[in-house]
Amino acid sequence: MSRTFSLAFRLFLTIFFLAGCSLFPGPTPSASPTPSASFTPSPTASFTPTATQTPTPTNSPTPTPRPLARRVLILSIDGLRPDAIALAPMPNLTALMQSGAYSLSAQTIFPSATLPAHTSMLSGLCPSKHGVNWNDYLPENGYAQGMSIFALAKQAGMYTLFFSGKEKLRQITPPETTNIYRYINDRDLVITESLLPEIEKGFDLAFVHFPTSDWMGHEYGWLSPEQLSVLRRADEALGNILAALEQANLRKDTLLIITADHGGHDQTHGSHQPEDMTIPWIINGLGVTPGKLTIPINVTDTAATAAWLLKLPLPAELDGIPVLEAFGGTSAARAEPRCP
Repeated sequence: MSRTFSLAFRLFLTIFFLAGCSLFPGPTPSASPTPSASFTPSPTASFTPTATQTPTPTNSPTPTPRPLARRVLILSIDGLRPDAIALAPMPNLTALMQSGAYSLSAQTIFPSATLPAHTSMLSGLCPSKHGVNWNDYLPENGYAQGMSIFALAKQAGMYTLFFSGKEKLRQITPPETTNIYRYINDRDLVITESLLPEIEKGFDLAFVHFPTSDWMGHEYGWLSPEQLSVLRRADEALGNILAALEQANLRKDTLLIITADHGGHDQTHGSHQPEDMTIPWIINGLGVTPGKLTIPINVTDTAATAAWLLKLPLPAELDGIPVLEAFGGTSAARAEPRCP
């Protein structure tokens, strides 16, 4: 075979082989794996969901709906120990307990004394913040530090009432924070007689202080027959307040908080003893889930709960918290003790 024919034959075989590769292709490479549905960004990456993506629900609790209450009335029965309610007895207060939420193991602040404790009650602050470390009427000392529930209410344009059986409670909040302020150095029923006409005119926030049980405790002793007798009169005065609210068609949208500043033992109070530190805390009205409260409650929670009910801003420095359990919610966790 000539050299020319040989070269031509080899060229023919090469062209034939290349054409075969084109006619019969090899297997197609498999597609890349589809990414999994989950995506974990790197520690430094940020990830913004697109409009078509549904964010993962968080585990944060659903906010507790606020009751449609239009006003709050706080009643403090000075020196009321929880065990005195049944001993007196106090049927009006007991009925409010049964149809409302309550604790018979709430705690006051130390010192368990009238002015510092009431200041914590109406400011939501521990004594280290409100600065009231005296227990007499000392106008030269001025007023408590921080924002009381009355100051918050007045900033919101609300109408406020403050009725007290002890003059020293004036130092809790300045005069410009109360539309009506009255100091009445008399029995609980007499204080109530002055209060009722103002209640019937309408209000947004009211505080009422009954002093007589504390006076009788100091004079005759805590849980003495004399003190229990005036507690029955305090309960009668409470009944008159409830009747006035009903008469003025205000009861259905009024939240009542009934509590105390301290308890007492023998003829005194002010110590760390449980008899001095333990107070009742009762809330009754629209939206309240009846029953015994399970969370620990402090006297500072009164102002926080009232502010929450009135839709007022809660100052960041508050030591008290709203008692949301009373409305079927979950109260915030906090360390104990609340006031050093």
